[in-house]
Amino acid sequence: MRTLLPACRWHSWLLLFYCDFQVHRAHAGSQPHPGFAVLASASHYWPLEHVDGIHELQDTTGDIVEGKVNKGIYLKEGKGIALLYHGRYKGSCISNPAQCGPEGVTFSFFWKTHGEQSRPTPSAYAGQVISEGFKVSSSGGKGSVELCRLDDSMRWQASFSPPGPYWTHVLFTWKSKEGLKVYVNGTLSASDPNGKVSRTYGEPNVSLVIGSEQDQSKRYENRAFDEFIVWERALTPDEITMYFMAAIGKHVALSSPPPSSFTTPAASALMPTDAYYPIITNLTEERKTFQSPGIVLTYLRNVSLSLPNKSLSQETARALAETFLKTMGEVLLLPSWTAVSQDNTVVLSVVETVDVVMSHISSNLHTSEPQVAITGSSSIAEFSVAKLLPDAINSSHYRFPAQGNSYIQIPHEAFHSQAWTTIVGLFYHTMHHHLTNIQPESTKIAEAANYKSCLLSAASSLISLEVAPPPTLSQNLSGSPLITVHLRHKLTSRQYSEATNESNHIFLYCAFLDFSSGEGVWSTHGCVLIEGNLGYSTCRCSHLTNFAILMQVVPLELTRGHQVALSSISYLGCSVSVLCLTVTLVTFAMLSSVSTIRNQRYHIHANLSFAVLVAQVLLLISFHCQPGTVPCQVLAMLLHYSFLSAFAWMLVEGLHLYSMVIKVFGSEDSKHLYYYGIGWGLPLLICIISISSAMDSYGTTNNCWLSLQSGAIWAFVAPALLVIVVNISILVAVTRVISQISADNYKIHGDPSAFKLTAKAVAVLLPILGTSWVFGVLAVNGQAVIFQYVFAVLNSLQGFFIFLFHCLLNSEVRAAFKHKTKVWTLTSSSSRSPNVKPFSSDVMNGTQLGTASTKLSPWDKSSQSAHRVDLSPV
Repeated sequence: MRTLLPACRWHSWLLLFYCDFQVHRAHAGSQPHPGFAVLASASHYWPLEHVDGIHELQDTTGDIVEGKVNKGIYLKEGKGIALLYHGRYKGSCISNPAQCGPEGVTFSFFWKTHGEQSRPTPSAYAGQVISEGFKVSSSGGKGSVELCRLDDSMRWQASFSPPGPYWTHVLFTWKSKEGLKVYVNGTLSASDPNGKVSRTYGEPNVSLVIGSEQDQSKRYENRAFDEFIVWERALTPDEITMYFMAAIGKHVALSSPPPSSFTTPAASALMPTDAYYPIITNLTEERKTFQSPGIVLTYLRNVSLSLPNKSLSQETARALAETFLKTMGEVLLLPSWTAVSQDNTVVLSVVETVDVVMSHISSNLHTSEPQVAITGSSSIAEFSVAKLLPDAINSSHYRFPAQGNSYIQIPHEAFHSQAWTTIVGLFYHTMHHHLTNIQPESTKIAEAANYKSCLLSAASSLISLEVAPPPTLSQNLSGSPLITVHLRHKLTSRQYSEATNESNHIFLYCAFLDFSSGEGVWSTHGCVLIEGNLGYSTCRCSHLTNFAILMQVVPLELTRGHQVALSSISYLGCSVSVLCLTVTLVTFAMLSSVSTIRNQRYHIHANLSFAVLVAQVLLLISFHCQPGTVPCQVLAMLLHYSFLSAFAWMLVEGLHLYSMVIKVFGSEDSKHLYYYGIGWGLPLLICIISISSAMDSYGTTNNCWLSLQSGAIWAFVAPALLVIVVNISILVAVTRVISQISADNYKIHGDPSAFKLTAKAVAVLLPILGTSWVFGVLAVNGQAVIFQYVFAVLNSLQGFFIFLFHCLLNSEVRAAFKHKTKVWTLTSSSSRSPNVKPFSSDVMNGTQLGTASTKLSPWDKSSQSAHRVDLSPV
């Protein structure tokens, strides 16, 4: 055994440079285990030092067979590193996979970690440290094997779980037609059958790149290796199992005889069931000392891959299943599991490890009865292991679990085999909580990949069913028989909030875990969603595996072109409104001494203009503020108060209009106090309550506004909707009165222009009553783009319309301006000529300076009609 270079924890590289040396062939017949015959056929063998528990090949004299240092091949040791070197022999399959014949190549070694040390030592360079043909490495909690054929730049790559503090056997085979296969502890763990073209493997002339790190803050991890073996052919799965069992000193029953070149004695009889008792005992003892989830999961995976191929009684099978699941459940309760579970590959490796153990139990379960079933439950999952003859199924289907709202159901006609059938069912209790933040591009779900920025998460429990031999199912999803998967959703509060938000579109996928590539990948191939809602989903599938419902929340966003157009309209409209509102307030201030402008109606107009002005200035500033910052949070609070105040003064406009046109109530002074209380006091009260109860909902999402997800937005939407409903009711009532007056005026005077009064009145009242916000409600649906444009135009130009109708085109304001201009002229003249009598009063009314017309005008204070109603407000 050699201890390789202590390497940085996250970049431990095993550098394998394949040596061209021969071994002395030992006599297979002299070895007690048939697996040593497989080892004796190796092309290159380097056992290194003796390791307890790893059996080595010896010749008839008892000496260990080692590679000879010849033909430029040597073992270099220095600074704690052991590397097998070779000369550049282009004809060697070892150094160049392109030279390998159709038989392929096999490489094998044992691997483990020594643990952490806090001393800085030289380490393999963490960038491209490669050989000419192969690379085996461990980095970031994942082991990988790469093979590169330099003549056509083809590369094969497969990943596996790296070893922990226990010896782990890693072996990979490669054939040009079969691709790369990686076996861990004698079991196929990962594969890459096709490979891909890659120009980034490295330079063909690079032999070795060594670097060093001297970071005192880093902790280092020693990895040890033993038994380097190379076969210039691809071993069969049975040969791999035979060698692995020989190396660890165990016998194994093979599913098929080895090739004729290896004539081996019959395998030993199966060991008794108590071979599992030490494993069960060790699992029980080990879980008392669990600390690091990563190390524990590696240990459990090694246990799952090295279970003895022995017969299991029902009692032992139940004990092994319950003990292993309880041990795995303890891992999920470790304090550091929450951080580790953020990596979806770790969570899926838990599922895969449990599947391996349960599959082993079902295939080795011994029974003399036509049907046997083992059921149980642990903190991690509810399980069922059944072994039966198809005739023992009396019902029209097989269902797991037998009770509950979530289940998998197989029709009876799908069981075609007359031999023993094993069925393993698993229903995970809490695993779906860790299946979150799934990247769409890491799945095989084409629909989800269309929205790469929208992550997927499990919306139901994870359920699994495995049947051997597999049931006969229709490959046509519209045919029969098919598997039925019915899953009740288990949404978190956040998932439910997002799913019920009308601004989101929800996609539900009948997904399963595909481990064919060596890693669990979510896919929907062979499954279709036939019915469901937010409470449940029912799927039909043409295969069995681990199933779950994945949910993807996609916001209803506009295209980039619409976003730019709407933003431009908002910027331009708000800028124009700010300018117009400023001019309006200055005009009202200049004319405040004139009696017609000093009345209550213009006080309300001025307060509304000021509230809208502040709100739109703050809105323009918020466009340049970074969400999630303190300034953005403060700005969101000020925006909330400003817009609520604007709506409150719109309500005041409506109430005042109602009191002037429909029903007169209260005195001027009493209404004045009420109006200011509604306009400035009520919004302040709402904001205080909202901020004190949901301060974290301000300016923390995508903009400086209230959060949609937390529901704080209702602190603005609810009051705004109330104002809109009240003002629309007032507008309808006032419009009816004006329409009746217009009709009476037409009968008396025969003036058709009187009918224009209604349209003019509506145009004047719309900006101050805020009814344009109705289009904001209609624009919530992302598909109604036209309403979003209408709302953007009308809302951003509200200040412009207030200036237009209540300042520029208002007859009273124009008359007051003319009067004020005359006062200024007379005052200026009197200062120059003392004989001119100064203008005695700044008081006027609209009729004195206005034109006396018998026609009805929307700005006149009285009417010639029979209805004596004051229409000056409109």
